[in-house]
Amino acid sequence: MKLMPQSWSAFLFRHPLLTFILMGAFFLSFGVLSVNLFFLLKANIKLFIDYGLMVIDDGALDQLLELLGQTYLCVMFLAFFSISERILVKRLTAQRLAALGPPPRSEDQAS
Repeated sequence: MKLMPQSWSAFLFRHPLLTFILMGAFFLSFGVLSVNLFFLLKANIKLFIDYGLMVIDDGALDQLLELLGQTYLCVMFLAFFSISERILVKRLTAQRLAALGPPPRSEDQAS
């Protein structure tokens, strides 16, 4: 299963500055959303514990389901951050390895 099309990956590989900016935006989005989720989920679960099932009528269950949906959005931001990071690392190491040239062959490997 491919998470993103090959053309997007190639585009990001060719534009490292854009990839770096997107990586920062994804990381910031993940961080803000995860901290916000922590506090909202904590308050929502405390509401259920304190008042029981009668809070379902007030919309607390809908809010809980929305928060769980936001959790998957947070995971998506983390995945996109990881993809951007991998593309940048691959690009930087490929350039470094190309500059070093091919590894020298020893006599044992030549035979």
